[in-house]
Amino acid sequence: MRPAFHFTSASGWINDPLGLTFRDDRYHLFYQYVPETTRWVPQCRWGHATSTDLLTWEAHAIALEPGEGDGGCWSGSVVVDESDRTTMFYTSVDDKAFEIGNARIARPAVGSATSWEKWDKGQIVAQLPDGESVVAFRDPFVFHDGARWRMLIGSGRTDGTAIAYGYVSDDLDTWTYGGIVASRHKSERDELWTGSVWECPQLVEIDGRWVLIVSVWEPTRPHYTAYALGDLDDGRFVQESPWQRLTFGPSYYAGAVFRNDAGAPGIIYWLRDVTDPEGEWAGAHSVPHQLTLKDGTLQITLPQSLLQHRGEAIPLENLAHTPVSLGRAFDVEWTGGGQLSLDEADRNVFRLERVDGILTAVADAGTWSVPCTGPVRLLTDGSVVELIGSFGALAFPAPRAGHGIFSADQASGSAFRLT
Repeated sequence: MRPAFHFTSASGWINDPLGLTFRDDRYHLFYQYVPETTRWVPQCRWGHATSTDLLTWEAHAIALEPGEGDGGCWSGSVVVDESDRTTMFYTSVDDKAFEIGNARIARPAVGSATSWEKWDKGQIVAQLPDGESVVAFRDPFVFHDGARWRMLIGSGRTDGTAIAYGYVSDDLDTWTYGGIVASRHKSERDELWTGSVWECPQLVEIDGRWVLIVSVWEPTRPHYTAYALGDLDDGRFVQESPWQRLTFGPSYYAGAVFRNDAGAPGIIYWLRDVTDPEGEWAGAHSVPHQLTLKDGTLQITLPQSLLQHRGEAIPLENLAHTPVSLGRAFDVEWTGGGQLSLDEADRNVFRLERVDGILTAVADAGTWSVPCTGPVRLLTDGSVVELIGSFGALAFPAPRAGHGIFSADQASGSAFRLT
């Protein structure tokens, strides 16, 4: 039951997606990768895969691996400047003391300028500022603000303050510490709790607004993705909206923003707890989500390319009388209330209910409830379930032994087999 439309490795462990970039008619995806085990270890590599549609991926040779001063090559980002020069920014860690890393660069090796298959490591360009006492320092994210290059690095002070440190550059080679971009103490719980460490902090401009997106971490537990809207004033994020939660459920974490072939913003996540029952691989990525802004809230849509894989529409109303097998992957547009269920043999794989504006998902991994108005998109692919709606996104693992039988009760909308 390996997912067909969610990226997984042939073997080994994967976690954070990195540097998703559209270039030369294809998408390049990098990711944290440990090839020799299905359990995380600090000696991470950067794996590499490509796709033309964000759904079907071809794996390539490892792009970056430990050595040359790196005990592990951890999360970061990839940028292409106006001269078409590509720079990878990654977290270089000591694999014996890995919580506080350094930001280091790499560039495509000779002969790999277009394939991005081989990379030459360069210098360390950013380190923890002097005098700071922190429990983590990692995940460089680089972007251009219209005037200069800026880098965010995630961190958290020992006093419980989550921080995004900022650095500035005019050439991507020489970087200067520019101060704290944003911070928030873990004791602040108005609006939303945002933890004591921000991993993978990112600033992205969406529909004319700057959006700060962070992965909420409390040593040593990942939680969810949160965001706030605001403005960027000389490298400082000026918050102009309450903090909001973008993801729910146990799976989404370490979101990485990107822009698609049309330049529209999106985000892709590591899906935790998705594993091969035979023990060959562990970890998956979400399908990439496109992001827009409406009434101060991020709205999510799934890739248009997913529609090309749909089979014939089956009205959900029909499934109340005649449940069907939809195979290992199916896509549902759920417009009303009621209940959806996937069952196999003598067990329920998952059950979804919409009652009085609340969507509840029940599976072996747990039970989750979110406020929900309007339509919901359900994507089931192997052992992965993603739900997209007014609440944001909810994902959870739902291991299966076979295809299962899908049914609906008092629900309206359509179901589509994916081919």
